[in-house]
Parts: sequence; C-alpha cells; structure tokens
Amino acid sequence: MAVALYNPSTDSGLKKLDEYLLTRSYITAYQASKDDITVHAALSGAPSSEYVNVCRWYNHIDALLRLSGVSGEGHGVAIEGFAPEEAIATPPVADTKAPAAEAEDDDDDDVDLFGEETEEEKKAAEERAAAVKASGKKKESGKSSVLLDIKPWDDETDMKKQEEAVRSVEMEGLHWGASKLVPVGYGIKKLQIMMTIVDDLVSVDTLIEENLTVEPANEHIQSCDIVAFNKI
Repeated sequence: MAVALYNPSTDSGLKKLDEYLLTRSYITAYQASKDDITVHAALSGAPSSEYVNVCRWYNHIDALLRLSGVSGEGHGVAIEGFAPEEAIATPPVADTKAPAAEAEDDDDDDVDLFGEETEEEKKAAEERAAAVKASGKKKESGKSSVLLDIKPWDDETDMKKQEEAVRSVEMEGLHWGASKLVPVGYGIKKLQIMMTIVDDLVSVDTLIEENLTVEPANEHIQSCDIVAFNKI
C-alpha cells in the first residue's frame, strides 16, 4: 500500500519522518526499495543528529547506494511538495570492482549483510538445475541466509532474554549466526540476527508465526520482520 509523507526538507516533515521510522527499517517494504530512494532524494542533505531514526535510515540507504544500489520496487510513496525526477527511480549500481581500501572506507554498521540475486546468478542457477535434471541426479537441498529484525515491547524489555528466546528455537536445518543491537530511538533497541536455513526443511514464515511471536517467546518479542533473504 502506498504511503504519503510530508516534505522531509522541512523541520515538521523531518519530525514526522522520524516518528514514522521509529518502528520501521525501510519506507514501505522489508528491504530497501525505490520508495527509499524517493524519500532519500527529497532530503536536502544528511539530517540533523537530533532525528535519530532518520539518521539511521539515511546513512543505511546512502551506504547501499554507494556500494550496491537498490532494486526493490516498493509499494509507492507520495511526498507532499516534492516531485522526484525520473532518473531517481533507477539509480546506477556502484562498480563492484572498486579497490578493497575504498570499500573499507565506506564501511557502515547498518549496511545490509545480504544483496539481491543478480540476473546472471539466477540464470546460472537455472542452468545448473537443468543440468542436474538432465543427468538424472537428485538435486541437493538449497540453503538461504536470512537477516531478521526482532523488536522489543518497550525500553524495559530485557534484550539478553529476548536473544536467548530467539536462539532457544531449534529445528533441523536451522543455524543461528551473528547478532547485534541497533538503536531505534528513545532508549529502545532492536535485535538484528542472522540465520542460515536449509530451504526444504525450514520455512521462515512458519518459524516466525509458530515460534517467535507466540508464547513463551512473545513475552520478550513484539514483532519479527525479515530484513534480507538471500540464496547461498
């Protein structure tokens, strides 16, 4: 569903955007999309540090545009008093062959840990699957890397117990990885955690609905969102 926002180049618009991003990582979707680019372009520059949530989001999108670009379609966003240029919808993808030193300079804690699967990768995967089928061999189960956003109820939620509740979920084909706490404002932090799953054995939606957002885990977890999903 499309959203309508006030012009973020004004103080009142920035304040509204900061409140909007308090419980969201992106403007309209579970991953960076063209809607984020539209709002990013509407800002006259980096926002003041007093707008904690806008700064977090702005730095994240800025880093993505520098490193790998954004390809998600989003759900549509309208900004009062701002008409995005046509070119904004399809930003150029940064050169992936840039020197390692430059990549280190652009390092950002909020950069997505997983990227979009390219057309070349999809084509190669399809060709491998066709080759396996033609040879009569059984295709091995694929794996995926998933980044989750785990939000607490409030600033009094015990984040250590929240992570323990998440990691206590065990099932065949599921492996929990690295995690970190990300400030979202007003003393509240959310948990970002990676996991690797065997596609044929684990459904991420089922994992969330039947394990992470029901008792006893929901005592420490308000909601759980998929930030990134990448085949490996």
